[in-house]
Amino acid sequence: MKVGIVLSGGGVRGIAHLGVLKALKKTGIEFSHITGTSAGSIAGAFYAAGVDPEEAFNIFMRTKLIKFLRPALGSLGLINIERTADIFSSHLPDRIEQLAMPLTICATNFSEGTVAYFKKGPLTKTIHASCCIPGVFKPIMIHDKMYVDGGVLNNFPIEPLIGHCDYIIGSTCNHLNPVDKITGITKLMQRAGIMSINHDMERKSKFCNLLIEPKGMGDINTFDTKKAETIYWLAYEEALKTIKSNESFQDLMKKQHEDR
Repeated sequence: MKVGIVLSGGGVRGIAHLGVLKALKKTGIEFSHITGTSAGSIAGAFYAAGVDPEEAFNIFMRTKLIKFLRPALGSLGLINIERTADIFSSHLPDRIEQLAMPLTICATNFSEGTVAYFKKGPLTKTIHASCCIPGVFKPIMIHDKMYVDGGVLNNFPIEPLIGHCDYIIGSTCNHLNPVDKITGITKLMQRAGIMSINHDMERKSKFCNLLIEPKGMGDINTFDTKKAETIYWLAYEEALKTIKSNESFQDLMKKQHEDR
């Protein structure tokens, strides 16, 4: 049984994927392929490198990101994201194909206006491209092309798994609760942005055998690192609950156990 998992983008909310992966790891499940956008590419890279999800979470909590972020004066962004390279190089291999399991990273080819899927190449640089929010971070150059956040065109890159996996698990961290009113233009813009990247989730979720979607996660600000621990544990508990109640997943566990 080939099992794939897709991890959405979502800024700091992407920490939810680490909670989800921790819960899934407890079941003993084995993945044949991981695909992710933006924050999902980070979580996916750490897992594919064999780093325990809880250790990956602890690495994030120990890291003072502000030390690595510097202004990108005179360029097409406020910050140069590539200064965070040391964070990744300490825990990850140099290239995508050197990971312990297959990983596909989704980014946006800004030069050509197309979705790009990377299965090989420099790992850290590709992660940077996938996470490069336009206007906030300076675009990443790969083979003389500009690349930005994969979420611009595909925030839930399930496509590389379709037709190649027998069972697909989806982890998304952008669920929005219904609201009666919005207070402040910042919240209005944030909600509109999340609605935009969620626009095709209903269609894509139909390709998932199991979808883990912690409720209300989309209400958390993209850069609110103070909510990191809350995000991790909420996602972990939601994943455990979803796994326990999903019959197809229980059948999958039995099948994988028999195959061993």
